[in-house]
Amino acid sequence: MEQYSFFDRDLSWLLFNERILMEAEREGLPTMERVNFLAIFSSNLDEFYRVRIPVLSALHSIGENNKSDKEDVFHRAQELVGQQQERFGKVLRERLISLLKDSNVNLLFNEPIPNIIADKVSDYFFSQVLAFLQPLDLADTKKKFFPENNRLYFLLSLKNEANTERNVILNIPSNQLPRFLSITANDGIQYIVFLDDIIRHNLDNLFKTETLGGCYSFKVTRDAELDLDGEFEGDVSEQIEKQLLKRDAGIATRFLHQPGIPLRTLNFIADKFNLLGTSIVEGGMYHNLKDLMSLPVSNPALKYSKWSPILSGIHPEEGSFFEQIDKKDYIFHPPYLSYNNILRFFNEAATDVTVAEISVTLYRVASDSRIVNALISAATNGKKVRVMVELKARFDEANNIKWAKKMKAAGVEIIYSHKQLKVHAKIALVKRQVDGREKYSGLLATGNFNESTAAFYTDHILMTANPALLREMELVFMFLSKRVKSAVDYPIEFKHLLVAQFNLQDDFLALIDNEIQNAKKGLPAGITIKLNNLEERILIAKLYDASQAGVKINMIVRSICCLIPDVAGMSENITITRIVDRYLEHGRIFVFNNNNAPRIYMGSADWMNRNVYRRVEVCFPVYDESVKAEVIQMLDLQLHDNVQGVRLDEQLQNNPVEKTEPLIQSQRAVYEFLNTKSV
Repeated sequence: MEQYSFFDRDLSWLLFNERILMEAEREGLPTMERVNFLAIFSSNLDEFYRVRIPVLSALHSIGENNKSDKEDVFHRAQELVGQQQERFGKVLRERLISLLKDSNVNLLFNEPIPNIIADKVSDYFFSQVLAFLQPLDLADTKKKFFPENNRLYFLLSLKNEANTERNVILNIPSNQLPRFLSITANDGIQYIVFLDDIIRHNLDNLFKTETLGGCYSFKVTRDAELDLDGEFEGDVSEQIEKQLLKRDAGIATRFLHQPGIPLRTLNFIADKFNLLGTSIVEGGMYHNLKDLMSLPVSNPALKYSKWSPILSGIHPEEGSFFEQIDKKDYIFHPPYLSYNNILRFFNEAATDVTVAEISVTLYRVASDSRIVNALISAATNGKKVRVMVELKARFDEANNIKWAKKMKAAGVEIIYSHKQLKVHAKIALVKRQVDGREKYSGLLATGNFNESTAAFYTDHILMTANPALLREMELVFMFLSKRVKSAVDYPIEFKHLLVAQFNLQDDFLALIDNEIQNAKKGLPAGITIKLNNLEERILIAKLYDASQAGVKINMIVRSICCLIPDVAGMSENITITRIVDRYLEHGRIFVFNNNNAPRIYMGSADWMNRNVYRRVEVCFPVYDESVKAEVIQMLDLQLHDNVQGVRLDEQLQNNPVEKTEPLIQSQRAVYEFLNTKSV
């Protein structure tokens, strides 16, 4: 493995975020969709500073022997972020604001509020905004100011009649009020005003006896990591709840400020807010531009045309839902296909008199989850319900704790994972008593049981009654109920499922080895893999081995990619495609040619260190030939995407695919394929 090269994961992630930015720059895309891609880019960058910059900073400060490589990555990351932010500002200021104006929408961006709406803006300030403002004099020793994570603030320099200067912090209450005010004026133009500018416009009304010397917007981003003490004796949910209260008080990782702030003032803030060692970044006039996602523009011509989810698969008029699953496997592909069948699976399980037990893993659920409500109903209806709730799903901890408490109160048996082991598997198992016999029905998925994200995440959900798969799924639930740190002392032999902590890595290596041996024998060999993230070095090294043996490898990798493709003598047989479009590509699919008898697996596991070594993941085989054919057809369309697809080169740069006829936009093509198939 030492002979191979591996790309840095953090730089790779930033190049993925650049791909998001490319969509905002893409001419011909509906204007509001371009604005939304800017919002996604901004949100991603905030998360990068909360999750990855703390790690990079720690590595950067490690002893001199290790410093050169880490310094290079740290500085390269900062350089990339700076370049991307310049592109962000340019496309917003020079293109998108102009396109909005062409559609009669005036987004006021760093410009005075026009007289035609000034009275309405002031009225909104006095009636709605003023009550939320809390100015704080930094010289007031009785009140300490602590900038909360990603909250917006102004630093004001004020002078009184005696020319005495004071510095005041003023909150911008975007966590309590909408970030934008929309006003349609008498001239028929829709004006959109930032909350920041509403406050700026009225500062003289707030500080009537002082003169404003300077007004500078800023925010502080803080480390998001939770410190779970292995020695904590109480309930893990209690510990996580306590840590969540501290999360927004974590170590500062970035101080983002508007241009033009005097160096003296900047140094004063860095000292006052204890920002030594923090990345101090000059940004634009406005921060938290992820809020552009809520820009109040309703013109449908500025957005994607709607693709209605396709009603397909199981039909109520053909009898019991579970009886239909007994007869054949079904696969669903949200958001192309309606999520109603998945909701129906849980709803009928809650009320079907033959259902005795339900077991399910929950990683991220909707804030108003109908699935969880169905599980609560099932328990209330006297069924045994066992739910593995992963409380450590980053940024979803509070929502998961809320639902865990509600389910527990309803009589659901709640299982939490070990503090050092996350459960990321997406599985559900239903046991029924039919004519004195026990029958199994199950869901195995690539994505969360979440009806909200199912509207824009592309995933795959298999419904099956295959007893071999489902008995092994039951073994997974038995393992989870033990709440152990690893599988070392809990051996289970899986023959069908690939389960991280047990056989997932070894079996994937064996599947790749089989392709290597077939290639050496002159037999058909090939691998197609679709992932969100590719990082784990042992599996990557095995793909390099396969490439050198002549195995053709096609990969679709959405974001992090540490494998370097198309390098002579190492990876010349590997191509990597990245697709960014209206939906977030989220499914994981693994196809091994196997001498023209394809073996297909799908599941929850990316090939990252965390998925292989620190999580419980489940990948499942696809045995039904019609399902296999459907999955392969969808993959083939994606591999030939020459509209939204890019190819990664040896520097992992995003290179647009040459646009030759026929033009294939894979998400549209998949939707049309499934729509035709359902007729």
